[in-house]
Amino acid sequence: MTKYFDGTMMDLEAKVAAKLSDYRFQHVLRVRDYARKLAMANGVDVEQAEVAALVHDYAKERSNSEFLTLIRVKNLDPDLANWGNYIWHGVVGAEIIHDELNIQDNDILNAVREHTTGAAEGMTKLSQVIFMADYLELGRNFSGVDAARRITDESLTAGIRYQIVHTVLHLVKKETAIYPKSITTYNYWINQK
Repeated sequence: MTKYFDGTMMDLEAKVAAKLSDYRFQHVLRVRDYARKLAMANGVDVEQAEVAALVHDYAKERSNSEFLTLIRVKNLDPDLANWGNYIWHGVVGAEIIHDELNIQDNDILNAVREHTTGAAEGMTKLSQVIFMADYLELGRNFSGVDAARRITDESLTAGIRYQIVHTVLHLVKKETAIYPKSITTYNYWINQK
């Protein structure tokens, strides 16, 4: 039994695997492994990090209609409806995780909410670990990933700053709309060293 889920870690893995394609589930397992490493290095409860990592993409493959219904039913920010799965699976996904998996730990739920956009002030170490583990898991091979891993190994704060700067630059180059919370996150972390 875990402190954060009614069941064993294997039970949780099975529930997550049942909702995801094998491709997505393998990503989740790599995020869990990387989160474990970052948690140990940064004084974060390893079991809590493992649970958050296992559930961070639990809702990733849900339908747009399910997300849009939940935004309305759960009285979430109506502006969410203007975005897409890349935002919804974190913010709305936390609601699904709470309801379907009975995960009550607010730090885990916030880590899921924040894993796609980060957050400004108040981002817990757990949220920081999940945010970076999702970005750096060993299946990632984007240009600069090795530098990002080295920077994060030296300083979690510097790693977050690196990720946010490079993500915003990537979105600007693609001329893609940027979720407002991501801009707020950028403005906060750009001044962190």
